Amino acid sequence: MDTWRGKWALVTGASAGIGGELARILAAGGTNLVLTARRKDRMEQLATELASRHGIRAEVFVADLAQSSAPEEIFAFTEGKGIAVDLLINNAGFGAYGEFCEIPLGRQLEMTQVNVSAVVHLTHLYLPQMIARRRGDVLIVASTAAFQAVPYISAYAATKAFDLLFAEGLAEEMKPYGIRVCALCPGSTRTEFHQVANQPERLLRFIETAEKVARVGLEGLVAGKSCVISGFANNLSIFGERFASRRLVTRAAGQMFKPR
Repeated sequence: MDTWRGKWALVTGASAGIGGELARILAAGGTNLVLTARRKDRMEQLATELASRHGIRAEVFVADLAQSSAPEEIFAFTEGKGIAVDLLINNAGFGAYGEFCEIPLGRQLEMTQVNVSAVVHLTHLYLPQMIARRRGDVLIVASTAAFQAVPYISAYAATKAFDLLFAEGLAEEMKPYGIRVCALCPGSTRTEFHQVANQPERLLRFIETAEKVARVGLEGLVAGKSCVISGFANNLSIFGERFASRRLVTRAAGQMFKPR
């Protein structure tokens, strides 16, 4: 995975899970990294490890994308360092499980800020430079939840549907400039996501490792795909939904996700 050897990648949500694995794979391929997340200690440990093991440069910037000012702060950091970002990875995101009206409004608005607004904001900041250079790549981490309504994670699924359609639309727009854009759609993955979302273990189906999901995303991006779904079972499930009505699919998802 040496497509970005000697270049810079910016990874949001880099302190754990898929973000951490994306950083590891890229570093092994010689990519310099800007890691951003809320947990400074984890990022510094990862940056030190990757720089030592692979001889790359790794910068750390603490930011909370739930704050509307965070994207501008991240952009100012890379500009101040003279870093030209050739690969933007919008990975940061979280979910919230339960009946919509029982989940605190503040939590849901923060989720919308991180999963949607920050993705749009960061992409709008870094794309003009890529267009000017006639090169660059954007990976947006969406979800298999993006393909249908999912009761009891209704707002989360809606944010990921936005990410998917945003990525696919941008992919077509950016083709004339030689810029690739891809939405990575993982299903259940061994990360902290489910604990943060307060989602029960029974909903973890066809679970994959974060390393495998990260590799699928980067390979899909390199291949020029606008969307890639990780896992055979997940691909089969999404394909099968095409043959059922949206209402039927939503009803089935509701039965599966309904709190017990």
